[in-house]
Amino acid sequence: MRTGTTVRAAVLGTATLMMITACGSGGGGAEDTGVPPADADLTVVTGVYPLEWLAREIGGDGVAVTQLTEPGTEPHDLELTGRQVGEVSEADIAFFVGGLQPAVDDAISQEASDSALDVGDVVHLRPAGGEDEEHGDEEHAHEDEHGHEDEHAHEEEGEEEHDHGEHDPHFWLDVELMAETARALGERMGEVHPEGADAYEQNVEAVTAELEAIGQEYEEGLASCEHHDVVVGHTAFTYLTEAYGLEQVGVSGVDPDTEPSPSQIAAITDIVRERDITTVFTEPLMPPETAETIASETGAEVRVLDPLEGVTEDSPGDDYPSIMRGNLAALTTALGCS
Repeated sequence: MRTGTTVRAAVLGTATLMMITACGSGGGGAEDTGVPPADADLTVVTGVYPLEWLAREIGGDGVAVTQLTEPGTEPHDLELTGRQVGEVSEADIAFFVGGLQPAVDDAISQEASDSALDVGDVVHLRPAGGEDEEHGDEEHAHEDEHGHEDEHAHEEEGEEEHDHGEHDPHFWLDVELMAETARALGERMGEVHPEGADAYEQNVEAVTAELEAIGQEYEEGLASCEHHDVVVGHTAFTYLTEAYGLEQVGVSGVDPDTEPSPSQIAAITDIVRERDITTVFTEPLMPPETAETIASETGAEVRVLDPLEGVTEDSPGDDYPSIMRGNLAALTTALGCS
């Protein structure tokens, strides 16, 4: 456990407060909670929005949360300023997904290894290549009963695993894994600030109840659908599709910056025609041109499915729960669910 939170926070108080104000990603900020870092019970730095949401919900009014990725910015491409590296160093908890953001990994390794909380040490992350060969689908009660196998989603698998680590970081699209992570974060907060442990535990219970409710809505909403193919720009939705018996068909792999080749686009276009798929999904942080090309050639519609890497004006909600529910509404419409 780290000590002297107030003294350390005061050193960077003004700069950190400016950072929080500038980089809150729609889920709330220090200005919402009314607690400056210098007066906070503890400080948490996060690199991606779903972790920020968890930290704010569990920490409550006494915790200052600094989000490193500005809204509208692709989190995979994040580069840290010197000030941000300092904020990582001074945080009581550095909450991150190892492999998702190399700049964050480096800063934590060099400046904050004693305060690190890596989601990969808390939950089992799936391999970046897709199918979990060691654990298969046994972790989820909703194994794909349709026998689908995505042959096109990972044509660049080897390169993507090298560029973005060994694991698919988008665990937050599985509400059960989010609940596990929430419990781990609450425990760490209680270790850092024992006086707030009971409050953090209560907040964890509220968060897990919300996540369970969302999961139940997905169970019911996706229980009976005409289609099960989810065509997406990049394969960020494995945790979601495998949890509910859907098939993800990705134009490119886990790396959103990988430009799909003409042959990849042609292959997905053929799948859309052959399977009578009615919707091609794009994302708020990705250009829609590829999805629009496939849609124009097949008569499919283009809709937004948000991988929740950040909150933007194009997101189907303004926080984690509302975006998850917005995604469910998009899926039930696209898949013809009743």
